[in-house]
Amino acid sequence: MDIEFEITEDGSHTFFVPGLNEHYHSTHGAIQESMHVFIDAGLRRCEKREVKVLEIGFGTGLNAFLALQEAEKRSVKIDFTTLDLYPVSTADAEKLNYAELINPSQKDIFKELHKADWERWNQITLWFSLLKMQFDFSNPSEFHPENKFDVVFFDAFAPEKQPGMWTQPIFDKIYSVSSENAILTTYCAKGTVRRMLQAAGFFVERLPGPPGKREILRAVKK
Repeated sequence: MDIEFEITEDGSHTFFVPGLNEHYHSTHGAIQESMHVFIDAGLRRCEKREVKVLEIGFGTGLNAFLALQEAEKRSVKIDFTTLDLYPVSTADAEKLNYAELINPSQKDIFKELHKADWERWNQITLWFSLLKMQFDFSNPSEFHPENKFDVVFFDAFAPEKQPGMWTQPIFDKIYSVSSENAILTTYCAKGTVRRMLQAAGFFVERLPGPPGKREILRAVKK
């Protein structure tokens, strides 16, 4: 997949995919968006000391790196499972400036997230382990995780760009592999997505979005 580098308004990088006419992150700020949607609205709402995270869309590794920072800062054990059918190359990932902006002392750790083996668990730090799966989640019936998840980062490309990733069977599957009180967050606040999450069984609320976006969704399994 051809990609181009761009700098977003908070100074952090993102990728642009000409073939989809789509960015990996908000052009108003990649780090800013990920912190708002996935860390503040999602991960920080989970009070467990051992947290199992599922991410749909590893992409640049930004969400994983931010989750790792939370694990280290709060001394919370995070097992992070991430799915991506078309991962970016390690060479492209190493050009991203996230570590320099977030935690310059962990530049090598950010690189390790991308260099880590696929299809097996990697112990990245004492508090953070990573499982990367090159998996097509548009076929959710084939996903059989070993444990249920406490937090879900739903970060696929937008529904109009990747409609096969925003279907009722996918949200039904996520509900079935989520633990009680699990939290799902996504940047997409479309009514169709909200209704699919509700149909799956989640309690769904609209939250204020990051700069450049009016609303996001948070879903909780009750």
